[in-house]
Amino acid sequence: MKKAIWSILASASVSLILVTCQVSKKSPNDAPANVQEEMSFATPRTVDQNPSPAPLSPEQSLRTFRVPKGYRLELVASEPMISEPVALTWDGNGRMYVAQMETYMQTVDTTGEHVSASRVMLLEDTNGDGKMDKSSVFIDKLMLPRMVLCVGDELLVNETDTYDVYAYKDTNGDGKADQKRPVYKLGKKSPGNLEHQRSGLDWNLDNWIYVTVDPVRFRYVNGQLKPDTLINGSNGQWGLTHDNYGRLFFSRGGGENAGSGFQINPAYGQLEFRDAYIDSTFGAVWPIIKTPDIQGGLKRLREDSTLNHFTSGNGQSIFRGDRLPQTLVGDYLINEPVARIIRRAKVIANEGKTTLENAYQQEEFIASTDMNFRPVNTYTGPDGCLYIIDMNRGIIQEGTWTGPDSYLRPQILRLGLDQNKQRGRIYRLVYEGITPGPKPQMLTESTNKLVTYLDHPNGWWRDNAQKEVIVRADQTVVPILKQIAQGEQGNLSRKPGALGRLHALWTLEGLGAIDKEVVQNALKDQDAQVRRAAIWISEPYLKKNDTALINALAALQNDPSYDVRTQLLLSLQYSEVPQAKEIMNHILSANAGNEMLTSVKKTIEKNTEIRKFGHKLGNLDAASRKLILNGSITFKSLCATCHGGDGKGLPTQIAPPLVGNFRRMMEKKEAMIKIVLHGLTGPVEGKTYPDMMPPMGTNDDEWVASVLSYVRYDLGLSERGFGGNLSPEFLSRVIVTPEEVKKARDQTAGRTKTFTWEELEKVSQ
Repeated sequence: MKKAIWSILASASVSLILVTCQVSKKSPNDAPANVQEEMSFATPRTVDQNPSPAPLSPEQSLRTFRVPKGYRLELVASEPMISEPVALTWDGNGRMYVAQMETYMQTVDTTGEHVSASRVMLLEDTNGDGKMDKSSVFIDKLMLPRMVLCVGDELLVNETDTYDVYAYKDTNGDGKADQKRPVYKLGKKSPGNLEHQRSGLDWNLDNWIYVTVDPVRFRYVNGQLKPDTLINGSNGQWGLTHDNYGRLFFSRGGGENAGSGFQINPAYGQLEFRDAYIDSTFGAVWPIIKTPDIQGGLKRLREDSTLNHFTSGNGQSIFRGDRLPQTLVGDYLINEPVARIIRRAKVIANEGKTTLENAYQQEEFIASTDMNFRPVNTYTGPDGCLYIIDMNRGIIQEGTWTGPDSYLRPQILRLGLDQNKQRGRIYRLVYEGITPGPKPQMLTESTNKLVTYLDHPNGWWRDNAQKEVIVRADQTVVPILKQIAQGEQGNLSRKPGALGRLHALWTLEGLGAIDKEVVQNALKDQDAQVRRAAIWISEPYLKKNDTALINALAALQNDPSYDVRTQLLLSLQYSEVPQAKEIMNHILSANAGNEMLTSVKKTIEKNTEIRKFGHKLGNLDAASRKLILNGSITFKSLCATCHGGDGKGLPTQIAPPLVGNFRRMMEKKEAMIKIVLHGLTGPVEGKTYPDMMPPMGTNDDEWVASVLSYVRYDLGLSERGFGGNLSPEFLSRVIVTPEEVKKARDQTAGRTKTFTWEELEKVSQ
């Protein structure tokens, strides 16, 4: 892992159509008459070759942005009201909660980083001008809070170094939390430094709450988060979002991957395509500022001194609002804080497969010449506009990348970037002639009123109305929800659109009020995404081998939508009824040349193999089994970011593959331990990679032993034909014990430099 924290702090279903947001009524923000005008810039892109590293005032920073014609950034909040912001969420009444990592990289040596001195701020706009004018410290003395989610009148918060999630509540209206209760308590320390831990808490359309890194998702039930294990691991690093139809978008900044995990929901496994980017140059970035502070050194720069490729993609969102041009709705937005830019990409469905394409040619949607502009998260807001969190600081990279022998440290010290801290800005993007929407009041409105928002043109309103109805568990609205799901007017002002019907279905599912009749009706809906959702929702029936419902699904096996056919494959795998397999076989034979459908088949088969992997582990002793299982989780959530989930590397070739030419190092246990403890730099097997393997020695001996045991057992020696040999002698060669790690750690104590390939070649074992 590497580079900016937000690259490392830095799938829902199947291929979906995301080019535009289907709404039930005409949106107040019709697209500009000339779409090309909305996509164009007033001036050519030029690069500032002499940017000042000095901090700018918010007003000065606003003048540094380059955005397309018609767009404008407005300041929502800044220091001293906020400091080191990293994530935010709104409650049902539109109040903003901001998580702040106030001890993050306060010095180049990370002094005092893990002190519980961070806060969550509560901000309010009391006069409706879009700028926050009231603030309070909602929660104090936190350890680098990293995930926040409003649920009813409570705020869920997760801190760094722990898996635990607590709910906080203000009972007397003074803007400060005075009640705290656990909603998920694992009671153990989260391994790894703060770069390698989770983000998210994204309440998706399917009523599961997703996070990055860890192979788990949650269901909010009776005030508690109930976990569900993801058999093939999770995805991503810093940042998680979903679209109108429940597709999750992850990113793996450490692997220089500006988007991942968006082909299928992680509950079904992992599926990636090497050509998921339509343009082979999608990874290239186009800053308007000279970029001296890059981890990879001069090879990461163009001739004009700008960053040449994504190095820390993070904080992504799908824009789903109703107060910016319709041409932006459904587009994918992702930050690159080292480049000081925000990428805009079109999300395109291609025969079931989803691809991303830069919306501009050698341009970026938002770019700044402010050297301290550090975008780390983006959101669709209650007012229908786009919100951007700017950490606004000098150092964005975590301490692992700013060590004494790093390329970064002298750049940071030369420019004085270590002095630029304890600030932060929140901006909103607006468009000329379009007025931001009104402030919600969902927490005080009736459940019946909330139901009407399920058909709202702003995705934020639809999502939060669905969530609040479910949290209230108010069964009185079930009859109205069934009417809306079937396309009837119910309590709406007009018949619902496709998105209204979709949210009504999932709200019924969340209330435990879905029934087979509603599902079967939805399977006949004119909208493909509603039909696909009905298949998805039918899975509990399929697991019970409900033949009547399987017969209904058979009518969709030749559906014109690839999304529907893909969902049939994903959902029917849960049924043991022969007809379910017949439908799957028919789809596969009728679409033998379709890459998406054939790849889904392989993913399902891989999941079966992973389930069998448990039997393979059953032959190991308990200690070895524990190491490999724990190592598997870490590898899939962390190491796979750079080395690929199968150990064969990534298309970006950011790091060496762990199989193939590199495998002979696998047999050298001591050498592998030293790589993990102290890192690896320089050419490997004669090939140069963009950056070094970072030292992971801050993790304890058992963590290092578990990762290496998994790699050596599952990816290394077993590839050479030893996989079936489980003799004690073989296992002693493969398994890395904590004692062996300690020995190597003691031998290399005091070493401050990373190893080179040439040094490790001389290690005998």
